[in-house]
Amino acid sequence: MTPTIDEIVVGDEPESWRAAGFTVDPDGTCRIGTVRVRLVGRERGKRILEWSLRDIDPGGLADAGIDGLATTVSSAPPAESATHPNGVRSIDHVVLVSPDTDRTTAALEAVGFDVRRVRKTESYGAPMRQTFFRAAEVIIELVGPDEPGEGATGFFGLAHTVDDLDATAALLGPALGTAKDAVQPGRRIASMRHKELGMSVATALMTPEP
Repeated sequence: MTPTIDEIVVGDEPESWRAAGFTVDPDGTCRIGTVRVRLVGRERGKRILEWSLRDIDPGGLADAGIDGLATTVSSAPPAESATHPNGVRSIDHVVLVSPDTDRTTAALEAVGFDVRRVRKTESYGAPMRQTFFRAAEVIIELVGPDEPGEGATGFFGLAHTVDDLDATAALLGPALGTAKDAVQPGRRIASMRHKELGMSVATALMTPEP
């Protein structure tokens, strides 16, 4: 079976995500598509702190997680998505960054993920490699330099699919940047000015697949 994402733990206060148009349950859980984003405040730090995955091979999971990505194994059923005022319907992709994409790819493969596509790009300002994996409805995008270096792998950010990007832009106003063509043909993307809303996770919003 293909691994899937159960939960993403984020060091943000629930109020900041509500300000961005997300529906957050009283226990701090934001149900986006089949994934739970659990908002735990800043006591443990900012940004994405860890994730839990279903249907992974526990034999490939190191003590430090997946190449340093804090990871737990879950058997919980998929979430039932909430309706979000900002129009978000699902998580399109989770972005990971690594100084050594070969090393991180091997660690992801060890728990059951399969590489779906590799793309080279200079859109980040330097030659970079993007490696893509599929976790059911969510894509995992691993970004790193062409030449391996030293350092830790980390969680970088989230991109969400919205029903109507123009309607979301009208709701968020200056908290959403200008939409532009996405790498995926027929789609547009806009970056949320997340810090203005009190969020710590780099966040982008995308139109649905055509």
